[in-house]
Amino acid sequence: MDKQEIIIRDLGKIDYQEAWDYQEQLLKENVQLKAQTPNLWPKPTTNYLLFCEHPPVYTLGKSGHMENLLLSREELDEQGIGFVPTNRGGDITFHGPGQIVGYPILDLENFFTDIGKYLRCLEEVVIRTIAEYGVIGDRSPGETGVWLDPTDKTKARKICAMGVRCSRWVTMHGFALNVNTPMNYFDNIIACGIADKQVATLDKEVGREVDLDEVKAKLSKHFAEVFGATMI
Repeated sequence: MDKQEIIIRDLGKIDYQEAWDYQEQLLKENVQLKAQTPNLWPKPTTNYLLFCEHPPVYTLGKSGHMENLLLSREELDEQGIGFVPTNRGGDITFHGPGQIVGYPILDLENFFTDIGKYLRCLEEVVIRTIAEYGVIGDRSPGETGVWLDPTDKTKARKICAMGVRCSRWVTMHGFALNVNTPMNYFDNIIACGIADKQVATLDKEVGREVDLDEVKAKLSKHFAEVFGATMI
């Protein structure tokens, strides 16, 4: 079978709800197409990798707990930070300046029908990307995302959060890689609902500001490698 093509779209700085609505639109188009062509193989769907950066916002996943948000709604308004409950997996996380958010809209029936494997592949993309900056990423048993020093309780910190949704094997939501992200925003939440681990950013790990477009290019390259796809 020929390699699947994945269209890269950089949405730039975009409101979280607007980006969510766009994902839902692309997912719906693919799901409807699959319903209309149930016997075609491979599926005639379109794959996307959306990149964007959001204004400051906390999002809460389906399995999240409000007590992991340490600010009241009034305090959020005062600080100009949004709050959005979402339909992705996971708990609470932050999106904001200096963070690369990746939203893959993939038809997994044209790759593999295994959500666990899909998450491990997303992790692998990020692990390979940050390795190019000399940063060693790893997985933490029983948790999603990419971590630094996950087995050391005093040093364990998360550099990339993940949460996805899948409908008829079409994915949405994705990953959030902290590149030049201000750390103070994470003081207001128990990130991902895990109280005893900290958060990391790529710029702090390498000791300099990192170019976001450069990181996106590396993410795209490794996405193609890991998923065996052609990026267009």
